[in-house]
Amino acid sequence: MPYRPMTPALALAALLLLAGCSDGSDGSEQAGGPPRTTRQATPDPAKETTGPSPDDTADGDRRETAVDPAAQAYVDAVADEDLDALVDAFHPDARLVDVDRTFDGRDEIRDWARDEVIGGRLTVLENTPKDDGTTLLVRFAPGGTGGFEANYTFDVRDGRIARLDLQYA
Repeated sequence: MPYRPMTPALALAALLLLAGCSDGSDGSEQAGGPPRTTRQATPDPAKETTGPSPDDTADGDRRETAVDPAAQAYVDAVADEDLDALVDAFHPDARLVDVDRTFDGRDEIRDWARDEVIGGRLTVLENTPKDDGTTLLVRFAPGGTGGFEANYTFDVRDGRIARLDLQYA
């Protein structure tokens, strides 16, 4: 079969398709507008981690879909750019470890969140429940652009975050 070059319209369509798929965005941001934080209560089932439960069968694990409410409060506060709600998600004597820096109590966590979290974009990729909280694999884009993947391990006590450990994935 002889070689036939792509028509200009077909080439343009292919370029537009590639451009729309390659930037990692969901297409919901408007040009010139502020970046949106992705709020995801139920992680992508295709990427979701499963864990054993009393209802498991020999054929496979039951999928855990609900993010722990304290962790969800954190995700929602980032999405809403609500510093007070984010701080309120933490227990008064909470500890936050951000890679190699430690923040103790709500006042230090407030300063950290104000300077480094609020205004960012947080997307939950996986949820791995545990007895006293959950571990979320997230994509965080400080300032709404760029970003990195990290594991956020939430230890929960009395319905609030007692410890949050953030480590690069």
